Amino acid sequence: MHEVLAAVLQVRNQQLQVLLWQRAIEPDAGRWALPGGRLGDNEDVQTSVLRQLAEKVDVRDVAHVEQLEVFSAPDRMPHRRTVVTAFLGLVPCVADPALPDDTAWHPVTDALQGSPRTAFDHGLIVRRARDRLRAKLSYTNLGFALAPPEFTVSSLRELYAAALGHRVSATNLQRVLARRGVLVPTGGTAAPGPSGGRPAALYRFAERGMRITDPFAVLRPPEAHHAPEGAVHLADPRPAP
Repeated sequence: MHEVLAAVLQVRNQQLQVLLWQRAIEPDAGRWALPGGRLGDNEDVQTSVLRQLAEKVDVRDVAHVEQLEVFSAPDRMPHRRTVVTAFLGLVPCVADPALPDDTAWHPVTDALQGSPRTAFDHGLIVRRARDRLRAKLSYTNLGFALAPPEFTVSSLRELYAAALGHRVSATNLQRVLARRGVLVPTGGTAAPGPSGGRPAALYRFAERGMRITDPFAVLRPPEAHHAPEGAVHLADPRPAP
């Protein structure tokens, strides 16, 4: 049998979270699973996963979807061999889909630590999805799929920090993305906060589709002896000749 599954990620409450539903029947009843299901006879895999996200968990605001990996271990599911094509899906932070009662968002870090317990090999799929997102934030403009249509650099920094799992300097992030032609000023400003102060400029992503912006860049946590706390550390991963 061939199934499709989606690791749908979103930054919620300043945490990277994944969408899971609780299984009601065996095998693995009570555990939490990624949304998806059997591949239709007349569907390709991407059409199938988007249909099932819309029909089963009412998620339609998917800003980006890409095939992640095929998982085909003979024993990945009991009783019947099942091959699954897994996808990474990203939902903007401002989206709030109406979810069924058995479906909820869970922090990725919690799910990878066994709380809640995930079904079958779905924890591995979540880990691969998180790692794919982190990698692509380094060398593409994929941040557009996490962000609202307009944002301040400070709020964008919070989204990147949540997805990457480490602190990010707003100044460095703006410089890097501006150099790559990723950010465009809207000319507007955000409403001042309770403490007042100068209104922050609003930006948008130049494109709402993924493209490679720097094939050799990688965003890493700052090294203690080489960068100030909170800096974005850019390294070139190309091997020495």
